[in-house]
Amino acid sequence: MSSRPPTATAPPAKGKPVTLSTLASKKALGEPIAMVTAYDHPSAQVADAADVDVVLVGDSAAMTVLGYPSTVPVSVDEMLMLTAAVRRGLERPLLVGDLPFGSYEATDEQAIATAQRFVKEAGCDAVKIERGGSSIARARAITGAGIPVMGHVGLTPQTAVALGGYRSQGRTADRALELAWDALELERAGCFSIVLEAIPSAVTELLVPRLGVPVIGIGAGPATDGQVLVFHDLLGIYDGHAARFVKRYTAVRDQMIAGVTAYVVDVRDRNYPGPEHGYEMAPDERDRFADLLAARVNAHNPT
Repeated sequence: MSSRPPTATAPPAKGKPVTLSTLASKKALGEPIAMVTAYDHPSAQVADAADVDVVLVGDSAAMTVLGYPSTVPVSVDEMLMLTAAVRRGLERPLLVGDLPFGSYEATDEQAIATAQRFVKEAGCDAVKIERGGSSIARARAITGAGIPVMGHVGLTPQTAVALGGYRSQGRTADRALELAWDALELERAGCFSIVLEAIPSAVTELLVPRLGVPVIGIGAGPATDGQVLVFHDLLGIYDGHAARFVKRYTAVRDQMIAGVTAYVVDVRDRNYPGPEHGYEMAPDERDRFADLLAARVNAHNPT
């Protein structure tokens, strides 16, 4: 965690809603793109107030919010519920929804149908899919149906087991060429942006100039067009393992525990609630209520 507190300056005034053209312009002008994940309405409001450009409702919600051991078990319906909540909290940022494992890989028809649900039911501006390979065809099908797609290569959590676990990718020339080719093919398939996760900075430096779409990095070094971090990681809310690339800007979980602990102590010591936390009643109304209550109780419990 950073030893310095976050700078206590207000973010700039929010501008117009972010569109795909906005992101393309930022890339062309060399203006970095700030992207975070969010999984609920309050988090979305925080991201919006902080002037974030893109909000991803990532399938990482499976672990950070829903308590699953990996991203694999999360369902489409669970992701739609979370994404719709985020949509209600956003005004400016572009909203991207992660298509969960098993919801798009089988056929183009399945991929289009799932993507359409994220747009119609949750209000997404775009969807994200992982990997190259067959996902390239799925990206082409979804974009062909009029829905913007963000690609994702490198460490792809949905298939982390097949990749040898949660570890960096592309550390050999041959493997770096494979993921670079996947990224290039995803762009050719119509993706408006590509996420590069957990790959060597040197690979990013060589690959990004060859991609015409905005490249968002997470553990991919500073040469990308933007960066993304998980909301619960950067704020120190999630208590699980933090990847090497995570920078924690504050320790919200510690503050939450301290706050709830103080409440528990107050309750057990009968320091809460105090007089200032209650509501007043006129003395004559209190006396009248006491008489009415006594009469009602006596009427139902005759001696």
